[in-house]
Amino acid sequence: MTKHHDHAALPKGRDIPYLLLGIIGVGTSGPLIAKSTMPVPVLVFWRNFIGSMIMLPFALRTGDFKDSTKRKLIARSALAGVFLSFHFITFFLAMRFTSVAAGTALASLQPIFAAIYVRSRGQHISTFSFVGMFIAFASVLVITGVDFSLSLRAFYGDLFGLVCAVLSATYLQIGSQVQRELATATYTNVCYGACALTVLPVIALGGMNFLHFSAGEWVILALLIIGAQFMGHTLMNVVLKRVSPVVVSMIVFYEIPVAGIVAWKWLGQVPSGGLWIGIIGILTGCIIFVLGGKK
Repeated sequence: MTKHHDHAALPKGRDIPYLLLGIIGVGTSGPLIAKSTMPVPVLVFWRNFIGSMIMLPFALRTGDFKDSTKRKLIARSALAGVFLSFHFITFFLAMRFTSVAAGTALASLQPIFAAIYVRSRGQHISTFSFVGMFIAFASVLVITGVDFSLSLRAFYGDLFGLVCAVLSATYLQIGSQVQRELATATYTNVCYGACALTVLPVIALGGMNFLHFSAGEWVILALLIIGAQFMGHTLMNVVLKRVSPVVVSMIVFYEIPVAGIVAWKWLGQVPSGGLWIGIIGILTGCIIFVLGGKK
């Protein structure tokens, strides 16, 4: 019988520092992308392609590729990579069509979609826990200062943000399930590789510059790989072996204040007072979520 996660269980042991590093990693991605002039699909390709190549030797050591019983798991890992690539694409389309604040807030709905998914699978998440998640999401709205526009273009951007959240939740769900039997090194190698291959047609059709960038752009890319790719996605995938994807999605809410602080110190984007109120709201929402699951 497949073991189910406790969807309100707090992370323990080494998962705590892994998640802290993951929050810092994904939190730095926004300011780095804002600083870079490299086309977003190209950034997505290089960070995932290089990430996949770095994980390849570790994946080969596991012997998973030689195990015929794990071929379906490897195929599902590739599927997760496809969802990851479209998550990136829709997120940045949301950034182009609507305000960054609105797009980011809507994309942060991913834990709610993750919770709805696991509940539809017959696993328990209490109504009280859902209240905690909505409080945390409301706090994201406070932090980002969402100001929704009524224009048709902004409406399309809002739809992209919602689709982005669904895709992210799906990517986390697949990763959580696959890694119960597949090594994280194998999963990330295949997932990142599939993500890189999926965005290649977008780069080709867009006629985007692929190689000729300044040294500074490659430095930013290297920081993205170290931070967002390995400290962020890879460590969180390690944690998904033991911690519910709903909880991991909730914790990713902390990306927003981290990104705000980095943008403030590095890019001079002074955060609003809502940032600090929002952090308290996120903590409150997470505590209610966990306590709700223990009732």
